[in-house]
Amino acid sequence: MKLRVFKPAGIANFEAYLAALRADPSLAVPERLLVDDAFSEEVPGRIEIKVKQLESRFDAAKYLYALLDCSGLEQPERNKGLWAWLSLLLFDSTCPLESSGGRKPGADARHIPEVGNFLRYYRHLLLGPYIIYRANRDAPENAMALLCQKLNRPGDVVEQLSARQQRISNRTFLAVASKFYVDSAGKQRRGAQNKTRGSALRLAKVANQFDVNWYLYAMKPDEFAHLLPKEFDKFKANSS
Repeated sequence: MKLRVFKPAGIANFEAYLAALRADPSLAVPERLLVDDAFSEEVPGRIEIKVKQLESRFDAAKYLYALLDCSGLEQPERNKGLWAWLSLLLFDSTCPLESSGGRKPGADARHIPEVGNFLRYYRHLLLGPYIIYRANRDAPENAMALLCQKLNRPGDVVEQLSARQQRISNRTFLAVASKFYVDSAGKQRRGAQNKTRGSALRLAKVANQFDVNWYLYAMKPDEFAHLLPKEFDKFKANSS
């Protein structure tokens, strides 16, 4: 299929479908919106995109970065119609069928990005991972704390660590978080999403306190980890 973007009418119809889906989870996906010229238009260059099942945020980010990096699109991260169209195209990944036979779409922001609103754009299930991956494309393993989760279920760690721009743009912080909370198999460690001592939420709060006295951007990951209090020792041991 050729890569396309939604026109305003396409976005409006997608929004209407999401609202209707919450009332009737068995509604069929309106695939005609993807190809109907009344609702979407082809991106110049006739870029081919394959519909595939994407299990993790990392899988989605890597695939979409490879696709868009050579697309010629300027500032694709600000193209609301592009990400809404991609969300519907990949709806079986972003909103898969439950065992009950229905779908649970959640909030609109998971499927239609609030472009320009940093406090909410990261909630988009495709755009959020894409931006994180692109910022760490030379060493994406350092951002796995925000990319290892299931695509349709980001969870509390993503919510906690993505809510502040200085955290997801700080490679030192992300590298330490990834070492602490992601195991060698690329899975999130138990205890990472708790709100107790040593959790990701605590790491973010401690980093906020450190910002008063240290410039974390200039630190190496090991230097930052060394400053952390004893509550993080169990995760330090697992990451060594």
